[in-house]
Amino acid sequence: MPQKPRLLVVEDDSSIAAGLRMNLRHEGFDVVVAADGEAGLREALANPPDLILLDVMLPVMNGFEVLRELRRRGCTAGVIMLTAKGLEEDKVLGLDLGADDYVQKPFGLPELIARVHAVLRRRQAQAPATVCFDDVVVDRHARTVTRAGAPVELSPREMSLLLFLVEHPGRAVTRNALLEGAWGLDYEGTERTIDNFVVSLRKKLEQDPEAPRRFVTVRGTGYRFENK
Repeated sequence: MPQKPRLLVVEDDSSIAAGLRMNLRHEGFDVVVAADGEAGLREALANPPDLILLDVMLPVMNGFEVLRELRRRGCTAGVIMLTAKGLEEDKVLGLDLGADDYVQKPFGLPELIARVHAVLRRRQAQAPATVCFDDVVVDRHARTVTRAGAPVELSPREMSLLLFLVEHPGRAVTRNALLEGAWGLDYEGTERTIDNFVVSLRKKLEQDPEAPRRFVTVRGTGYRFENK
């Protein structure tokens, strides 16, 4: 089952945010919206997205402050800055802080969507095809797993959950974010469903399933994949 890219829109103009959410969901993305910089920062750290559309002029924390803090905390999500300003120094600052692209308002929706796809493609190309830990090799592109050279049989949902976790290493991810990120908004599961699938992954991939080192429980939150 293909995993939908998860987008976070941080935009305080409710009409722009609603339009972006509707159109990006129509394009096949999972979309979450935050109305100020602080809320956007919290959401990005708690439920890591694949890409952030980040307005510059935001209440509480501006876009530059959010981006600086995200990169300081190790967030590797793609970032496209949205701004009403066309000043070259603003663009340089955003790119220096770690933005991938810059779009000036008012923007055309087809251009913005094309830029979203372009950033995601570049990041996909840069990401390693395989993730290795212990004696396990996960081929992200082929959607296969081997352990000590032998194939490991995973169900499609197990594979989607595994890929979501290994693509967000070191991040505490809530159970709800795992449900939506790994299986999409249409999947009617519960938080307990995630627990059961993580137990299954531990049995198949952990060296000691009773004392997991890779698929770690984060008390009160969800799970974290450790690859160190």
